[in-house]
Amino acid sequence: MPQTVDRKTLRSWSGGLDAVSERIAPRFARSELRERARSYLLGLLSGAERKNSWQLAEVAGDATPYGFQHLLGRANWDADLVRDDLREYVLEHLGDDEGVLIVDETGFIKKGEMSVGVKRQYTGTAGKTENCQVGVFLCYASRRGQAFIDRELYLPEEWAEDKQRRKRAGVPEEVGMRTKPELAKEMLERALGAGVEAGWVVADSVYGDSRRLGMFLEEREQPYVLALSGKAHVWAGFYQHRLSTVLESLQQGDPGLEEAGGGWKRLSAGDGSKGPRLYDWLRLPLNPPMQEGFERWLLVRRSIEDPEEPSAYTVFAPKGTPLEKLAKVAGMRWRVEIGFEEAKGEVGLSHYEVRSWHGWYRHITLTLFAHAFLAVIRAKGIDIESSQEKGAPKPEGTDSLLAFKRKRGLS
Repeated sequence: MPQTVDRKTLRSWSGGLDAVSERIAPRFARSELRERARSYLLGLLSGAERKNSWQLAEVAGDATPYGFQHLLGRANWDADLVRDDLREYVLEHLGDDEGVLIVDETGFIKKGEMSVGVKRQYTGTAGKTENCQVGVFLCYASRRGQAFIDRELYLPEEWAEDKQRRKRAGVPEEVGMRTKPELAKEMLERALGAGVEAGWVVADSVYGDSRRLGMFLEEREQPYVLALSGKAHVWAGFYQHRLSTVLESLQQGDPGLEEAGGGWKRLSAGDGSKGPRLYDWLRLPLNPPMQEGFERWLLVRRSIEDPEEPSAYTVFAPKGTPLEKLAKVAGMRWRVEIGFEEAKGEVGLSHYEVRSWHGWYRHITLTLFAHAFLAVIRAKGIDIESSQEKGAPKPEGTDSLLAFKRKRGLS
């Protein structure tokens, strides 16, 4: 173990994992299940190349994977209750006044047709249509780090309507086909209803194009910055405008639009590994919302290197919010991509071999807890280093969990 990790720090991390195990222990009625859950977390945090039941059993010193397969399959425990524990844990350790909730989905490439929800569908994971499952996730990001606090499996219509496949995969009777924006709304409603305080909600165009999601957030007076696709429409004055047409006019240098937007401004979307991520930004006023003290904007981002491909967002913000703030909030969405990369690469988010509904939720939930634990010890490690160094702290999100673990001899 390198000298950069002293015994006091190691004891602190070990105690932190003990605290996580104790936090979720009441969710498991039997002592052997509690111990099995702790072993599963330890395996996920280990250096095993693949985090499937066979390799995790090997890490635990078990001759067979049957104990872990029982934990994920037939054992009696509620993954949603553990999810609630996860949410509280993340907010307790990473929460701050500038926290942002980010919605996004990721794909899990699969072979065959038996895994619940699997079908040929587009996934950004591969950048094309693949045989896969798709999960929708809710991530919490702050100056201290990022971690996931909720998850839902997308169940395609053909699965939702196939009684035999549903029964074989153990899909609960009350679960029907829900769109990805509907799953996002459920998770946001759950988080906000549980008292999660977030300065903003951020999501890509899959969710931004859904006006119902925006209306839900506006009813709760929850500020948001949601990306839009070119096929979306926005209201300004008495007219509805197709976004692709608005962006085309801006590309052609429409002086009226640029003047209405206050002109392009070069601003940072946040710090990256190579310094500030600079873009040109402009915002256009949209019809005001019903909520007093708020306003709507169409926020447009243009790449400095490739100004011909602008991106746009619909914004619901407190009156007087400066453009600089909106640019940084829009730039927060990349933090969920870091989270997916960390969770898949470090704790085996996509390494599961379960096929059932409950098996998916159980593996994913425990994996997210393992990822959150690493995010918390990383935040504490940065706190310690910042207090020991007189220089400015490192930009947020610039160190991956892998780099953090390697620096301290943990991988």
